[in-house]
Amino acid sequence: MKNYSVILLWSIILCSYSSFAQANSTSVTEDFKPSTVNQPGQEYPQVNSQGYARFQIVAPEAKSVVVSLGLGGAKGGTVLNKSEDGIWKGTTAGAMDEGFHYYHVTIDGGVFNDPGALNFYGSTRWESGIEIPAHDKDFYALKDVAHGNVQQILFPSKSTNTSRRAFVYTPPGYHKDKSKQYPVVYLQHGWGEDETAWSNQGHVNLIMDNLIAEGKIKPFIIVMTYGMTNDVKYGGMASFRIEPFQTVLVDELIPYIDSNFRTIATQAGRAMAGLSMGGMETHTITLNKPDVFSHYALLSGGIYKPEEIKDKSKVKLIFISCGSRENPEKVQSAVKGLKDAGYNAVAYISENTAHEFLTWRRSFKEMAPLLFK
Repeated sequence: MKNYSVILLWSIILCSYSSFAQANSTSVTEDFKPSTVNQPGQEYPQVNSQGYARFQIVAPEAKSVVVSLGLGGAKGGTVLNKSEDGIWKGTTAGAMDEGFHYYHVTIDGGVFNDPGALNFYGSTRWESGIEIPAHDKDFYALKDVAHGNVQQILFPSKSTNTSRRAFVYTPPGYHKDKSKQYPVVYLQHGWGEDETAWSNQGHVNLIMDNLIAEGKIKPFIIVMTYGMTNDVKYGGMASFRIEPFQTVLVDELIPYIDSNFRTIATQAGRAMAGLSMGGMETHTITLNKPDVFSHYALLSGGIYKPEEIKDKSKVKLIFISCGSRENPEKVQSAVKGLKDAGYNAVAYISENTAHEFLTWRRSFKEMAPLLFK
């Protein structure tokens, strides 16, 4: 477990520095528009049709302003230049990957969020966010379809001596037909994020609404909770222990969900999935608790080996994915090995993405229709 955590953390760190794609041309098209995740009425940050981002910060007394994108800041950040009116502006040196990115602003050595952008919890703090429009963004777009509900719950946790929070997505129609029961996916976030990530950054509720409206999936409930029971600082994942969170999830949260929602409260009606660190948690807990979950999914979160699984008959699906700039060969090789061993295993590779939310949005879209068949 310790070695697995160290390897996974280094994978996260290395991939996070690849949030810039290589620009095909040095010519920047001047069709910049405000990012879709700006604060209301704010013009900056902006993005253009090529994937470049442009920033503007008002700091007339500052000596230097740098925008850092991604975990630790990609490629040293984007240095902004000051105009005579005290406004700092700058454009990324190259086009960025499509999709969502965290960033922050360093002003004279101090780290701040961009007042023009909405904030999202990542890297163990609320970070600014920017959205580079993706060519396939339609699958997570807000559309005129029936919408499910994402609600906050507080559930008792004796093991941590507190009430803990989770968010629960119930599909459209859940509150109308009181006799219908639903399978459940327990969906985990990545390191440095929390239970808000899959809804806020991942748009998982919109992905579900659109897939259901198109008749592509069997509706199910999604439960998203915080995956840590203690504070783990950056670089400290080697000391992470799964047992306390496993107790919270299996012995406290699942019984609460089954008692308070119309679930199919059986092993066949439960799946566990997670991105990055959440994949690490999924891998360990599903192997430890084969009588609890029947569908497993690791999104940029490691692999399964046939010899790790105790009872093949209990596993209905294994889904493993990553970005094309991560470790696609390892994912494909692992899935081939699982298939050769007789498992229903599926690999998915997100093209032209790394360890980032467009990889995981696409992965969820591909995974969802395969569940609970």
